[in-house]
Amino acid sequence: MYIAQITVTYKPSILDPQGEVIKDALARLDYQGVTSVTQGKYFETKLTATDEQSAYDEATSLTEALLINPNTETYRITMLAEVEA
Repeated sequence: MYIAQITVTYKPSILDPQGEVIKDALARLDYQGVTSVTQGKYFETKLTATDEQSAYDEATSLTEALLINPNTETYRITMLAEVEA
């Protein structure tokens, strides 16, 4: 079994208003070294694929089918092998 960690964020060309609000608030709190903040969504899915590549392919497919708006968002997938407890 594999775990897909999926992070969805706006494309660089899309304004991230919530990220801008957070960045401005951090500046008001004297965190002057923060030059940008990106707000996003995080999903974690367990996949019963036979190998990591198949799990990655399935995670990519479901992300593109349901989790993102391809016009405004991009994503990153990190695969983990589930450790049996």
